[in-house]
Amino acid sequence: MDYIKIKGVKVFAHHGVIPQERASGQEFIVDVTMGTRTWKAAAADELEKTIDYGAVCEKIVAFMEENQYKLIETCAERLADKLLRDTDGLSEITVEIHKPNAPIEADFEDVSVCITRKKHVVYIGLGSNMGDKGEFLYGAIDALDTHPDIEVKKISTLIETKPYGNENQDDFLNGAIKVETMLSPMDLLDVCQKLEDEAGRERKEHWGPRTLDLDILCFDDEIIETERLVVPHPDMMNRDFVLRPMTEIASKFVHPVTGKTMGRMMVELHEKEDKVPKRWRRNK
Repeated sequence: MDYIKIKGVKVFAHHGVIPQERASGQEFIVDVTMGTRTWKAAAADELEKTIDYGAVCEKIVAFMEENQYKLIETCAERLADKLLRDTDGLSEITVEIHKPNAPIEADFEDVSVCITRKKHVVYIGLGSNMGDKGEFLYGAIDALDTHPDIEVKKISTLIETKPYGNENQDDFLNGAIKVETMLSPMDLLDVCQKLEDEAGRERKEHWGPRTLDLDILCFDDEIIETERLVVPHPDMMNRDFVLRPMTEIASKFVHPVTGKTMGRMMVELHEKEDKVPKRWRRNK
């Protein structure tokens, strides 16, 4: 990750708990540190391939002037959210809002709130073996992409696969997508389960047939173990219908537990199942 920093953006605005602060206004100072990738811009030496920090400054001033909050905590949160949404190429941001003239009965230099927010990279597995399978899967992809806090970045080819675990059911259509989101893991899980419910999924049988299955496979490089959610998906290394689409869209993504790439795990699974041509196999 590379970083672009803007320090000391001064703006007169009307934020504060005390009504007089909101009525009269005061000076605020904003610092931002923006996480991005600068190598393309550096290679091309073109502004269009990087973040225009002049435009970001204008957005900061406009946001601070046009809005009014009691807490600078709220102001920082909303500003970070807006910049992440509206700035192409921005994947992480630290916002610090200074309030040097805060109404405090003490000799002080500065008061500030500093927060860091980021877009999370998430891989979601998709499956369906009831009804119009393709319609269920592409409908879910469209619904995720139109969510205000989710952007679909890559979509794998959909593949037909045999059922896993319970073989007495129709074949599945499976795939995987890469998304960027500002949602927490649990909030994203809620979105996925809501889409499953809207597709008429019934959770009556483990490994049973379903109209729509959305599994959070990996969430950044986080390891999550709760009653509702386990990430990375605990059995993905044994599932060809997960590893094949994952290898297509993220062959070099490293599993945070095994330390192996998606491509390597797929090869090892196929070696175990004796499906890899001898010339592709590793030396034992």
